[in-house]
Amino acid sequence: MKSWISFLLPEDEYKEKKLLYFISEGATIVILYLIVMFIMSNFFQISAKPTIVIAICIFGFYVFSRYILSGIEYTDIATKVDYKKQLRVTRIKSIGFVVLFLSLQVLFVNFPTNLNEWVDIIGMSVSGGVVLFIFEYISLKRSYEKNKDLIE
Repeated sequence: MKSWISFLLPEDEYKEKKLLYFISEGATIVILYLIVMFIMSNFFQISAKPTIVIAICIFGFYVFSRYILSGIEYTDIATKVDYKKQLRVTRIKSIGFVVLFLSLQVLFVNFPTNLNEWVDIIGMSVSGGVVLFIFEYISLKRSYEKNKDLIE
């Protein structure tokens, strides 16, 4: 079935179906959150901006977490050799992110003039690379374990 959201979904039918479930679950959680916030607004003074930002964060975090933890990202990783090869690619991708983020930050945002600014920019870049690696590693590990179990 084609929809306006189809361009955001994976081509793999299994991945598409799972992702649609995650999106539906996330939307349900956000609706429940908004209902609770609507009821609470009768008793407390609640600002709309933080409520909306929190709702968007809940949705994004839920869908992203479920996708990462589901083990459906790497459908072709089933052997130890493939796993090691993809892990190497993941490391290189994370290092590339750090280098690219650091370069763009220095070139386009602001050039650090003292040691504290350098530490801030390098720390932000490395932190982003570490977070990227952790997410990719968890997804890869879950996919590998799931695919390995399917083969056995």
